[in-house]
Amino acid sequence: MTRSQEPAPEPNAPLAYHDARFMDGDAGRPLRILAEYIHPYETFTRERVRDTIVFFGSARLTPDGPLGRYYEDARRLARLVTEWSQADPTPGSCFVVSTGGGPGIMEAANRGAREAGGRSIGLNIGLPHEQRPNPYITPELLFEFHYFFMRKLWFAYLARAVIIFPGGFGTLDEMFEILTLSQTGKLARTVPLVLYGSAYWKEIVDFPALLRHGVIAASDLELFHFADTPEAALDILKRTIPPEHDGDRPAVARSVTPRTAARPAASGRPGA
Repeated sequence: MTRSQEPAPEPNAPLAYHDARFMDGDAGRPLRILAEYIHPYETFTRERVRDTIVFFGSARLTPDGPLGRYYEDARRLARLVTEWSQADPTPGSCFVVSTGGGPGIMEAANRGAREAGGRSIGLNIGLPHEQRPNPYITPELLFEFHYFFMRKLWFAYLARAVIIFPGGFGTLDEMFEILTLSQTGKLARTVPLVLYGSAYWKEIVDFPALLRHGVIAASDLELFHFADTPEAALDILKRTIPPEHDGDRPAVARSVTPRTAARPAASGRPGA
Protein backbone atom coordinates (compact mmCIF):
# COMPACT_ATOMS: atom_id res chain seq x y z
CA MET A 1 0.00 0.00 0.00
CA THR A 2 1.44 3.32 -1.05
CA ARG A 3 1.53 6.27 1.31
CA SER A 4 -1.32 7.93 -0.60
CA GLN A 5 -3.45 4.81 -0.02
CA GLU A 6 -2.94 4.72 3.76
CA PRO A 7 -6.16 5.39 5.73
CA ALA A 8 -6.50 8.85 7.24
CA PRO A 9 -6.15 9.04 11.00
CA GLU A 10 -9.42 8.85 12.88
CA PRO A 11 -10.80 12.25 13.91
CA ASN A 12 -10.42 13.05 17.58
CA ALA A 13 -13.17 15.48 18.62
CA PRO A 14 -13.49 16.42 22.31
CA LEU A 15 -16.61 15.69 24.28
CA ALA A 16 -18.94 18.69 24.16
CA TYR A 17 -18.50 19.47 27.86
CA HIS A 18 -14.72 19.33 27.41
CA ASP A 19 -14.83 21.72 24.46
CA ALA A 20 -13.84 25.08 25.94
CA ARG A 21 -14.77 26.94 22.78
CA PHE A 22 -18.31 25.57 22.95
CA MET A 23 -18.72 25.93 26.71
CA ASP A 24 -17.48 29.54 26.67
CA GLY A 25 -19.56 30.51 23.65
CA ASP A 26 -23.12 31.80 23.36
CA ALA A 27 -24.56 28.30 22.92
CA GLY A 28 -23.02 27.16 26.21
CA ARG A 29 -24.56 29.97 28.27
CA PRO A 30 -27.50 27.89 29.62
CA LEU A 31 -25.04 25.25 30.78
CA ARG A 32 -22.86 27.83 32.51
CA ILE A 33 -25.89 29.31 34.28
CA LEU A 34 -27.04 25.86 35.36
CA ALA A 35 -23.55 25.05 36.65
CA GLU A 36 -23.63 28.16 38.86
CA TYR A 37 -26.79 26.77 40.44
CA ILE A 38 -25.87 23.09 40.73
CA HIS A 39 -22.29 23.51 41.99
CA PRO A 40 -23.19 25.59 45.07
CA TYR A 41 -26.22 23.38 45.71
CA GLU A 42 -24.10 20.24 45.72
CA THR A 43 -21.43 21.87 47.87
CA PHE A 44 -23.84 23.24 50.47
CA THR A 45 -25.56 19.85 50.68
CA ARG A 46 -22.24 18.06 51.16
CA GLU A 47 -21.00 20.58 53.73
CA ARG A 48 -24.38 20.62 55.53
CA VAL A 49 -24.85 24.35 55.21
CA ARG A 50 -28.55 25.05 55.68
CA ASP A 51 -28.98 28.58 57.03
CA THR A 52 -26.93 31.74 56.62
CA ILE A 53 -26.65 35.25 58.00
CA VAL A 54 -25.73 37.42 55.02
CA PHE A 55 -23.46 40.46 55.31
CA PHE A 56 -23.58 43.10 52.56
CA GLY A 57 -21.44 46.25 52.41
CA SER A 58 -18.81 48.16 50.53
CA ALA A 59 -15.66 46.50 49.23
CA ARG A 60 -13.88 49.85 49.58
CA LEU A 61 -14.06 50.24 53.36
CA THR A 62 -10.76 49.67 55.13
CA PRO A 63 -9.95 49.59 58.86
CA ASP A 64 -7.97 52.83 58.62
CA GLY A 65 -10.28 54.65 56.19
CA PRO A 66 -12.87 57.37 56.91
CA LEU A 67 -15.55 54.73 57.53
CA GLY A 68 -13.16 52.31 59.17
CA ARG A 69 -15.32 51.81 62.23
CA TYR A 70 -17.80 49.91 60.09
CA TYR A 71 -15.10 47.40 59.20
CA GLU A 72 -14.43 46.73 62.87
CA ASP A 73 -18.16 46.62 63.65
CA ALA A 74 -18.79 44.07 60.90
CA ARG A 75 -15.90 42.00 62.16
CA ARG A 76 -17.23 42.06 65.72
CA LEU A 77 -20.82 41.40 64.67
CA ALA A 78 -19.84 38.37 62.59
CA ARG A 79 -17.89 37.06 65.56
CA LEU A 80 -20.89 37.57 67.86
CA VAL A 81 -23.27 35.92 65.38
CA THR A 82 -20.99 32.91 65.05
CA GLU A 83 -20.52 32.55 68.81
CA TRP A 84 -24.30 32.84 69.32
CA SER A 85 -24.96 30.21 66.70
CA GLN A 86 -22.42 27.81 68.13
CA ALA A 87 -23.75 28.21 71.68
CA ASP A 88 -27.46 27.84 70.84
CA PRO A 89 -28.70 24.23 70.97
CA THR A 90 -32.03 25.14 69.34
CA PRO A 91 -32.62 23.04 66.19
CA GLY A 92 -32.14 25.08 63.05
CA SER A 93 -29.90 27.63 64.75
CA CYS A 94 -26.63 26.77 63.01
CA PHE A 95 -26.13 30.02 61.13
CA VAL A 96 -23.14 30.40 58.81
CA VAL A 97 -21.90 33.89 57.92
CA SER A 98 -22.14 34.52 54.16
CA THR A 99 -20.56 37.37 52.22
CA GLY A 100 -19.68 38.39 48.69
CA GLY A 101 -16.17 37.10 49.30
CA GLY A 102 -14.24 40.28 48.55
CA PRO A 103 -12.46 42.94 50.63
CA GLY A 104 -13.94 45.63 52.89
CA ILE A 105 -17.06 44.69 54.83
CA MET A 106 -17.01 41.24 53.25
CA GLU A 107 -13.50 40.58 54.50
CA ALA A 108 -14.41 41.90 57.95
CA ALA A 109 -17.36 39.52 58.28
CA ASN A 110 -15.43 36.47 57.09
CA ARG A 111 -12.62 37.44 59.42
CA GLY A 112 -14.91 37.77 62.44
CA ALA A 113 -16.48 34.38 61.79
CA ARG A 114 -13.06 32.74 61.59
CA GLU A 115 -11.94 34.42 64.82
CA ALA A 116 -14.95 32.83 66.52
CA GLY A 117 -13.89 29.42 65.23
CA GLY A 118 -16.72 29.16 62.71
CA ARG A 119 -17.02 28.56 59.00
CA SER A 120 -18.02 31.28 56.55
CA ILE A 121 -19.05 31.49 52.91
CA GLY A 122 -17.63 33.67 50.13
CA LEU A 123 -19.76 34.12 47.00
CA ASN A 124 -17.13 35.89 44.94
CA ILE A 125 -17.65 37.34 41.48
CA GLY A 126 -15.04 38.19 38.90
CA LEU A 127 -14.78 41.96 38.35
CA PRO A 128 -12.12 44.16 36.72
CA HIS A 129 -11.45 45.94 40.01
CA GLU A 130 -11.85 45.38 43.75
CA GLN A 131 -13.14 41.83 43.79
CA ARG A 132 -10.55 39.31 44.89
CA PRO A 133 -11.38 36.61 47.43
CA ASN A 134 -10.29 37.53 50.93
CA PRO A 135 -8.15 35.06 52.90
CA TYR A 136 -10.65 34.48 55.73
CA ILE A 137 -13.24 32.45 53.80
CA THR A 138 -13.53 28.75 54.61
CA PRO A 139 -11.77 27.25 51.55
CA GLU A 140 -14.42 24.65 50.76
CA LEU A 141 -17.11 27.35 50.90
CA LEU A 142 -15.50 29.74 48.42
CA PHE A 143 -17.33 30.10 45.09
CA GLU A 144 -16.56 32.07 41.96
CA PHE A 145 -19.48 33.43 39.95
CA HIS A 146 -19.76 35.01 36.53
CA TYR A 147 -23.46 35.87 36.67
CA PHE A 148 -24.66 38.44 39.18
CA PHE A 149 -28.18 37.03 39.22
CA MET A 150 -27.02 33.53 40.14
CA ARG A 151 -24.86 34.95 42.89
CA LYS A 152 -27.81 36.92 44.28
CA LEU A 153 -29.98 33.82 44.16
CA TRP A 154 -27.55 32.06 46.49
CA PHE A 155 -27.49 35.02 48.86
CA ALA A 156 -31.28 34.77 49.19
CA TYR A 157 -31.62 31.00 48.97
CA LEU A 158 -30.33 30.12 52.44
CA ALA A 159 -30.68 33.49 54.20
CA ARG A 160 -32.25 33.62 57.65
CA ALA A 161 -31.32 37.30 58.03
CA VAL A 162 -29.46 39.98 56.08
CA ILE A 163 -27.24 42.70 57.58
CA ILE A 164 -26.47 45.62 55.29
CA PHE A 165 -23.52 47.88 56.07
CA PRO A 166 -22.80 51.16 54.25
CA GLY A 167 -21.97 50.65 50.60
CA GLY A 168 -22.38 51.91 47.07
CA PHE A 169 -24.21 50.76 43.95
CA GLY A 170 -23.60 47.06 44.52
CA THR A 171 -24.77 47.19 48.13
CA LEU A 172 -27.86 49.20 47.17
CA ASP A 173 -28.65 46.69 44.45
CA GLU A 174 -28.39 43.80 46.90
CA MET A 175 -30.43 45.59 49.54
CA PHE A 176 -33.32 46.45 47.23
CA GLU A 177 -33.28 42.94 45.77
CA ILE A 178 -33.99 41.45 49.20
CA LEU A 179 -36.48 44.20 50.07
CA THR A 180 -38.38 43.56 46.84
CA LEU A 181 -38.48 39.80 47.41
CA SER A 182 -39.78 40.40 50.95
CA GLN A 183 -42.31 43.04 49.90
CA THR A 184 -43.77 40.90 47.11
CA GLY A 185 -43.97 37.70 49.15
CA LYS A 186 -41.46 35.82 47.01
CA LEU A 187 -39.60 34.54 50.06
CA ALA A 188 -40.97 31.39 51.62
CA ARG A 189 -40.07 32.62 55.10
CA THR A 190 -39.51 35.86 56.96
CA VAL A 191 -35.97 37.19 56.42
CA PRO A 192 -35.23 40.15 58.74
CA LEU A 193 -33.10 42.96 57.31
CA VAL A 194 -30.83 45.06 59.50
CA LEU A 195 -29.53 48.35 58.07
CA TYR A 196 -26.34 48.98 59.99
CA GLY A 197 -25.38 52.63 60.45
CA SER A 198 -28.67 54.51 60.76
CA ALA A 199 -27.20 57.94 60.01
CA TYR A 200 -25.73 56.69 56.74
CA TRP A 201 -28.85 54.91 55.54
CA LYS A 202 -31.25 57.67 56.51
CA GLU A 203 -29.15 60.12 54.50
CA ILE A 204 -28.67 57.86 51.48
CA VAL A 205 -32.25 56.54 51.18
CA ASP A 206 -35.25 58.65 52.19
CA PHE A 207 -37.60 55.80 53.02
CA PRO A 208 -40.33 58.07 54.52
CA ALA A 209 -40.40 60.02 51.23
CA LEU A 210 -41.31 56.84 49.38
CA LEU A 211 -44.27 56.47 51.73
CA ARG A 212 -45.30 60.14 51.38
CA HIS A 213 -45.32 59.79 47.59
CA GLY A 214 -47.48 56.69 47.86
CA VAL A 215 -45.08 54.29 46.14
CA ILE A 216 -44.74 51.97 49.15
CA ALA A 217 -47.11 51.01 51.96
CA ALA A 218 -46.62 51.89 55.61
CA SER A 219 -46.13 48.20 56.36
CA ASP A 220 -43.14 48.15 54.00
CA LEU A 221 -41.22 50.25 56.51
CA GLU A 222 -41.48 47.28 58.89
CA LEU A 223 -39.40 45.11 56.56
CA PHE A 224 -36.14 46.43 58.00
CA HIS A 225 -34.56 47.61 61.24
CA PHE A 226 -31.75 50.04 62.04
CA ALA A 227 -28.79 49.26 64.28
CA ASP A 228 -25.69 51.20 65.29
CA THR A 229 -23.75 48.73 67.41
CA PRO A 230 -22.93 45.06 66.94
CA GLU A 231 -24.76 44.25 70.17
CA ALA A 232 -27.92 46.03 69.01
CA ALA A 233 -27.82 44.24 65.66
CA LEU A 234 -27.40 40.85 67.35
CA ASP A 235 -30.35 41.61 69.63
CA ILE A 236 -32.52 42.35 66.58
CA LEU A 237 -31.54 39.02 65.04
CA LYS A 238 -32.40 37.17 68.23
CA ARG A 239 -35.81 38.84 68.37
CA THR A 240 -36.80 38.70 64.72
CA ILE A 241 -35.44 35.50 63.16
CA PRO A 242 -38.48 33.23 63.27
CA PRO A 243 -38.21 29.64 64.40
CA GLU A 244 -37.73 27.13 61.64
CA HIS A 245 -40.71 25.10 60.56
CA ASP A 246 -40.84 22.07 58.29
CA GLY A 247 -41.21 23.14 54.68
CA ASP A 248 -40.10 26.75 55.11
CA ARG A 249 -36.63 26.25 53.73
CA PRO A 250 -34.93 27.37 51.59
CA ALA A 251 -35.88 31.04 51.58
CA VAL A 252 -36.62 31.11 47.86
CA ALA A 253 -38.36 27.77 47.68
CA ARG A 254 -41.33 28.37 45.44
CA SER A 255 -43.03 30.84 43.16
CA VAL A 256 -45.80 32.59 45.05
CA THR A 257 -48.68 33.92 42.96
CA PRO A 258 -50.11 37.37 43.81
CA ARG A 259 -53.34 35.74 45.03
CA THR A 260 -51.56 33.55 47.57
CA ALA A 261 -48.66 35.84 48.45
CA ALA A 262 -48.74 36.73 52.10
CA ARG A 263 -45.90 38.06 54.20
CA PRO A 264 -45.31 35.65 57.09
CA ALA A 265 -45.66 37.28 60.48
CA ALA A 266 -42.36 37.66 62.28
CA SER A 267 -42.18 35.76 65.54
CA GLY A 268 -39.66 35.40 68.28
CA ARG A 269 -37.13 32.59 68.27
CA PRO A 270 -37.24 30.06 71.13
CA GLY A 271 -34.42 30.57 73.56
CA ALA A 272 -33.55 34.01 72.18
